[in-house]
Amino acid sequence: MRKEYEMDKAQFDRLADACKPVPYLVVGGHPPLSPQEQANRAWAVLGRELGFDPWSVQPVAGKDERFFTAEPC
Repeated sequence: MRKEYEMDKAQFDRLADACKPVPYLVVGGHPPLSPQEQANRAWAVLGRELGFDPWSVQPVAGKDERFFTAEPC
């Protein structure tokens, strides 16, 4: 059963920052994570903090972007 969650401002800012692309110079053949990989990691951290499956997140229509539904762990 899906549950509605709300991120606080700090959590939202952390997630938004993780989604931003970063310029980089490849040194030693190891490029940084892509914006998608960074976002996936940020959602995984938030999922552990709030107790939900990060792969089940869906936005809540008509509410602030900090609200979403997900399957609890």
